[in-house]
Amino acid sequence: MLLRAILDSIESVAPRSAQEEWDNSGMQVGDTGRDVSSVLLTTDVTPDVVNEAVMLGCQLIVSHHPLLFHGLKQVCGQSPQAEVVAMAIKHDIAIYSAHTSLDSVRGGINTRLADQLGIRDYRFLVPTADGETGLGVIGQLQKPMAYTDFIRFVRERLDCTYVRYTRAAKEPVQTIALCGGSGAEFIETAIEQGADVYLTADCKYHEFQDADGRIGLIDIDHWISERHARDIFRDILSPLGVACIQSQTDKTPIQIYK
Repeated sequence: MLLRAILDSIESVAPRSAQEEWDNSGMQVGDTGRDVSSVLLTTDVTPDVVNEAVMLGCQLIVSHHPLLFHGLKQVCGQSPQAEVVAMAIKHDIAIYSAHTSLDSVRGGINTRLADQLGIRDYRFLVPTADGETGLGVIGQLQKPMAYTDFIRFVRERLDCTYVRYTRAAKEPVQTIALCGGSGAEFIETAIEQGADVYLTADCKYHEFQDADGRIGLIDIDHWISERHARDIFRDILSPLGVACIQSQTDKTPIQIYK
């Protein structure tokens, strides 16, 4: 199958027009006119992931996080990013990323995460003008839960390596807002919209301090909050008849000393 047809399928769900202006979703490396028979699905593109693609004979890597995000001025192996570009070109492997284009659509990162956590009747936390796309979601649990029970549920349901949290404003909790990845900028928005809990990743100390007792702020590993991107890509691409392989080397870089 032509790579262009594969990209058309992804972009029918996650159009590049839906990405944030600062983002770089889309083709990262390669020729859209080439043939593809197998695809490696991943959250991040690392040297290990490219080596895995080489070993498996995959012609395409589809990732959530863009490979080319910060400025890349040289491809001489000084950074993992440059190493990946050089490896992909050497082995003729194309790389495509769907980042905020996948975050901001129905059926994307945030709505799928809400489904995993049993959140219903959700809407976009920060909708676009037409309401058809947006960042984050807010909705309701089927029944109110004790805050500690919800934290435990999140940890078990998402198989979290860690959970950091603040005190909630009230018990029990039922209105839940979330944003996969780095979503601390929307804490105040979640409070303003009446959320009892806001779940995201990469929160800083003072963000915890400001939220404490005002909303139950739950912070989990960034990679864990978005790793289901691989499942979304599989659901999109499997009907096309290409082999879809979920990366086994794709993992969080954060290690927890216990």
